[in-house]
Amino acid sequence: MDWTVPTPLDYFTSLVAEDAGFALTEAIAAVGQYETPELDVQGVLDQVDLLAHRLGPRLADDASALHKLRQLHHFFYEELGFAGNVNDYYSPANSLLHEVLRTRRGIPISLAVLYLELAGHIGLKAHGVSFPGHFLIKLELPRGEVVIDPMSGHSLSREALEERIEVYLRGDARSRAATLARFLRPATEREIVARLLRNLEAIHREAEDWPRLLAVLERMVVLLPDECEWRRDRGIAREHLGDGQAAIADLAHYLSQAAPQASDRASISLRLARLREAGPTRWH
Repeated sequence: MDWTVPTPLDYFTSLVAEDAGFALTEAIAAVGQYETPELDVQGVLDQVDLLAHRLGPRLADDASALHKLRQLHHFFYEELGFAGNVNDYYSPANSLLHEVLRTRRGIPISLAVLYLELAGHIGLKAHGVSFPGHFLIKLELPRGEVVIDPMSGHSLSREALEERIEVYLRGDARSRAATLARFLRPATEREIVARLLRNLEAIHREAEDWPRLLAVLERMVVLLPDECEWRRDRGIAREHLGDGQAAIADLAHYLSQAAPQASDRASISLRLARLREAGPTRWH
């Protein structure tokens, strides 16, 4: 009998292994264990459930979708006071669900995850939208769709959305409509987790915080196993942390999977050759 205690990475891996039954809120909450391994993820989920139980009884069984939406907005933004952390937007805490619940401050994607969870509890059809530059929420109402900014809860007009992606739009109206529709496609649970992890990856890479960057990259590797670039990046992080053999394995895997015309093939090959020439890490 194996009594090995699963690591936080093991736990995260189990949550994202299959698309069927993907538990988005739990996976997002579990991301926080890269920073706080002892984090009680179930306790975080209990906090979210408590909010849902506070909201649910306020709605009649026959409440309209529009009434539900208004009540959710009032509860989330006015009563609970959730908002964007405009004063410290690039803090990693803004991507950690337990911190967002504690401070009531976050970034679009972390606020959206909580909003989507509450919306689902009261029977609203809501989806995350991986819009360029700013994660959004799309709600399906009887009279059409509504797109809102999770930072404020404000609805966005078609003109406002087109303005945000002007660089991607073409001249004729048909192309503009098709391009906007493509950007408003509902994101999958896996895509949402990946976008949140990319935010953390960018923050820790900018700070050259190699231990935290490695922890995030380990999660990207298991979340998106077919994207070999994450193995490359993990290998580089491992190299910076002195784990030469693990770095060699990752970089060799990348070169075996990357396209022959990959722009970094020569530089990664050189890095790999140097690691192999250096041999095993010697500890002093």
